[in-house]
Amino acid sequence: MELLQVRCLLLTIFAASIGGTFQYGYNLSIINAPTIFIQNFINETWTERFGTQLEKQVITMLWTFIVTGYSVGGLVGALIAGPMAVRFGRRNLLLLSNVFILVGALLMGLSRAVKSFEMILIGRLFAGINAGVGMNINPMYLGESAPKEIRGMVALSFAPFTAAGIVLGQTMGLGEILGTEELWPLLLASCAVPSLIQLLTLPWCPESPRYLLIDRENKNKCMKALKRLRGDVDLTTEMDELLEEQTALKGQNAKGLWDLFQDRSVRWQLIITLVLGSAIQLCGNDAMYFYAVYVFTAAGIPNEKIQYATIGTGCCEFITAVTSNLFIDRIGRRMLIMGGYSLMVGCGILFTISLTLQDKVSWMSYLSMICIFASILSFGIGPAGVTGVIPMEIFDQTARPAAYMINGSLLWINFIIVGMTFPFIVEGLGSFCYVPFICLSFLAALFIGIFLPETKGKTFLEISEEFYRWNFKEPVRESCDL
Repeated sequence: MELLQVRCLLLTIFAASIGGTFQYGYNLSIINAPTIFIQNFINETWTERFGTQLEKQVITMLWTFIVTGYSVGGLVGALIAGPMAVRFGRRNLLLLSNVFILVGALLMGLSRAVKSFEMILIGRLFAGINAGVGMNINPMYLGESAPKEIRGMVALSFAPFTAAGIVLGQTMGLGEILGTEELWPLLLASCAVPSLIQLLTLPWCPESPRYLLIDRENKNKCMKALKRLRGDVDLTTEMDELLEEQTALKGQNAKGLWDLFQDRSVRWQLIITLVLGSAIQLCGNDAMYFYAVYVFTAAGIPNEKIQYATIGTGCCEFITAVTSNLFIDRIGRRMLIMGGYSLMVGCGILFTISLTLQDKVSWMSYLSMICIFASILSFGIGPAGVTGVIPMEIFDQTARPAAYMINGSLLWINFIIVGMTFPFIVEGLGSFCYVPFICLSFLAALFIGIFLPETKGKTFLEISEEFYRWNFKEPVRESCDL
């Protein structure tokens, strides 16, 4: 690739992701450090208003609302992302969604000054809406803007930014930086910085060429966008592929959620999305994070040092996200996801054994710690990022926004379900609490191995034709009849 192409492509990746999936990871992790400070603030505010202190369980309930508000906002963002992506375009929607995060940052940053813990809840809700939009549109925009040969690598580049957001959020929450009783409002409001960076950089990047040609039917703007992304190279072949795809979708409007469930031509794509969109949260990765502090304590790590060990878990996910990004167009999508879930099954079995024997064998706590890092590494290999690429590749231009609505909604719904049920699973199953996640990871790996076709190196039209044969069990028609 020429230097101009590399520069424009890298700018597009950075500008889209810094205010997209990076925000998801960052806002997910910054809320952990000030937990005690915010709970104290809730109690102090209530006491000042009404003259009575809150009971501990009421404080915990209000804190749960604040934490869950982010997920509820994420679900709202995922549901509005589809129709807004069709109306405003991929790039423009990423820019517009910054309104939510800036309002949220302002509310959270001023919450202590105006003595209102409700502003934290509303701010987290707005931050969640931004994250829900970003998790859907970021991979869609990058995948539609990338050349076929490196489409997987470009689309998957959102994953390292997600992991980087988690690590930076954990780092900013350290007591030496912003994780103090005086600075926690600034910590929560710091999510405005990535948003401002995106607002300064993304306008310099072109809109998705596919969106401009197929959705807006503007060939000239499509050509201009391609030239900015590819540089001074021959675009004849790529433009012919785009025009062929446009012809195949001639006369079709953007599909809604209900349209996907009624359309037989996307039956298998929908099944795959439902399975993968659920598996990413039901595989038990968040359960590993839940157990991390407990295992680190059992391994003898001092309490004041555990926060640094926790940052290590985020670094693991970042390392594997970068590695996966480099190999996705060589190894393929199916192998990365199936391999990731298979390794998580192995780690989960060892983790269960180590938890069972932890009180009987002194060194088992170290095996548990190894299993936590290994499981997070396995999750980062494929499931963490490649899952977000699949809907972009297996659905055509008219169905893609609605498909991401489903994929994103499943992510947030299952995130809420796991968060609410896992404490009860731990209480009921004890050291065997990870067994349900092992079973679900195994079923996900089996399903992927049997039913997920490899999309590496194929055009969107070729992928659509392959699924046409699956859905109708007959030879593919001419492109103009699809």
